[in-house]
Amino acid sequence: MRAVPSEPALTWRRRASVLLAVAALAIACAAPARADLAKLRQSGTLKVAVYKGLSPFSAMAAGQPAGIDVALARALGKEMGLSVSLLPFDADENMADDLRNMVWRGHYLGYGPADVMLHVPVDRAFMRENDKALIFAPYYRETFVLVHDRQRLPAVRGWDDLKGQPTGAEGGSAGANALLSGARGAERDRVKVYPSADDALHALFAGEIAAAMTTRASYENALKASGQSATRFAAVDLPSPLLPAQGWAVGMAVKSGEDELAESLQKALDAIRRNGELERIFAQYGVSMQAP
Repeated sequence: MRAVPSEPALTWRRRASVLLAVAALAIACAAPARADLAKLRQSGTLKVAVYKGLSPFSAMAAGQPAGIDVALARALGKEMGLSVSLLPFDADENMADDLRNMVWRGHYLGYGPADVMLHVPVDRAFMRENDKALIFAPYYRETFVLVHDRQRLPAVRGWDDLKGQPTGAEGGSAGANALLSGARGAERDRVKVYPSADDALHALFAGEIAAAMTTRASYENALKASGQSATRFAAVDLPSPLLPAQGWAVGMAVKSGEDELAESLQKALDAIRRNGELERIFAQYGVSMQAP
């Protein structure tokens, strides 16, 4: 006859069972990064989120996404041996909302999330505030520049050199804020606000304004597209407390915990940087590589 376990023994066994169950759950929770990458490779498709209205990086052209980030997404997929499915999306109120919608939860309308999102600021403070996303792999450094028409403004060394001259920038941008506050706000009445950076640059190229404050990438891409002579215009760094002194690096984001996917994407980026493909992608759009 088998002895009946005592109450203390039963209690110990129950506790051991609970501990084993908890350990199994912890292992299961720790596994998604590997499981998700394996599932991704099995499907053969990398879903990449790109902005809709961020020329020259990603914008809709004839109903199709195009731009530097779109070409980069396809190059990453090719290097990883995967096809690419693009998820173009409209920017929300702030970048944290974009990460929630496109990286770690998905939009409440059922769109997303993607496997990876491009053009995410690689900034320590921002990364700490958004720890549900893993931000990594910087591939470009954005900067604002003042582009001026040399025929009207031969040289610009400071804000006072813009005195009496009409200038322009995209409404709501940091560039517009810098122009409006430059020279202690003395020239704010001469600042024209445009729907986009491209509109401001087109006005500059047409001679409607003497200078425009845009990102360097926007200027270089618009100059290439317009066929204007580069000798007529100059881009200068004009310091402002409203602009990041060294610009800001942009990279990628995946859901927090997907370390293996991030590592695979980083390796793919390193490979296309080494073989010159990354620089060729930027050159295709007239944009010079700015190291992050």
